[in-house]
Amino acid sequence: MTDLNGYTKKLALPEGFDAPRLLRYDDVTAHALTRDDLVADVRGVNASLDLIRETRGGDWPTGPVTEDENYVDLVWHECEFRDGKSFAFCVEADGRGYIGCAYLYPMGVRQPLTEDLAAHDVDVSWWVTPDAYEAGYYTKLHQALQHWTARDYPFTHPHYSNLRIPSS
Repeated sequence: MTDLNGYTKKLALPEGFDAPRLLRYDDVTAHALTRDDLVADVRGVNASLDLIRETRGGDWPTGPVTEDENYVDLVWHECEFRDGKSFAFCVEADGRGYIGCAYLYPMGVRQPLTEDLAAHDVDVSWWVTPDAYEAGYYTKLHQALQHWTARDYPFTHPHYSNLRIPSS
């Protein structure tokens, strides 16, 4: 068995692939996360700290975020998106506005890479605000991500890495 811990599997994208910056599914819209989303994102993250830990898991966020800290994070997401290294989205719902975020990361970023995980081509994770969760958008965003990864991206074997995966 090969020890892959510490490695990241680069996203395999076709030459010239132009990642969609806007995705739609029913009443859910996702657009590439940018610094323009700063105020809504800080508000959303800080209102959702416990829910993010319970549903998405991982080591982020460690606590409330400030605008200065989050600005750096959003610019990093913009650069990663531009360079095709990862894809982060701001998610909105009709009549609700900002409801959370979704991420398409290389395998090995969110959790240590193993032989089993290396069989996947993208790590998909997401979170929604408490109000959106209560309204069923956690499950709906999971459905949207399944749709988008199959239709709008060249991924054939996604790994949904959240701690809480809705039953399909």
